[in-house]
Amino acid sequence: MPSGPSTKRLSADVRREQVVDAAIRVFSQTGLAGASTEAIAREAGISHAYLFRLFGTKRDLFLAAVDEAFGRVTETFRAAEAARTPDAPVLWALGASYVQLIEDRSELQFTFHAFAACGDEGIRERVRARYLECTDYVRRTSGASEDVVRLFMATGALLSIGGAIGDPDLAGDGSWMARVVGPAV
Repeated sequence: MPSGPSTKRLSADVRREQVVDAAIRVFSQTGLAGASTEAIAREAGISHAYLFRLFGTKRDLFLAAVDEAFGRVTETFRAAEAARTPDAPVLWALGASYVQLIEDRSELQFTFHAFAACGDEGIRERVRARYLECTDYVRRTSGASEDVVRLFMATGALLSIGGAIGDPDLAGDGSWMARVVGPAV
């Protein structure tokens, strides 16, 4: 069958990215155990069989989604650090960028489902490794002490909880971040 402009085939790598994005949206609603691969395939606009050609198992797809979600946090931090003015505190820029990232409820809810799936040792190890990569990035970029980095990451958890429950006193006005890093310059 000839392919025209409207039937252009996507590379497997591009399709994998689309499937991971779809998986994050579906997993964010139901978690690993509750998500159906049929729903993920439908959301991605591919056949169920092709989903399994791209990712051998639902668990493999979940691990790819963990990598993507935590990778987005680190990339958000990198972009914020690069865009900040030299006199703006690093932690303030990173924190503000995180608040913007978690406005996407799928990203936020998926992260909680990733933590909830840590009963599986392999998932726990992957989540742990990716979380520590984010923490190490904050440590290296900010040059802050271990205690300040720990407080920054704990504040991120509070912001996430606030975002998940819709409590503006925790997430909406940035007051928790302001208490940790002080006012933005």
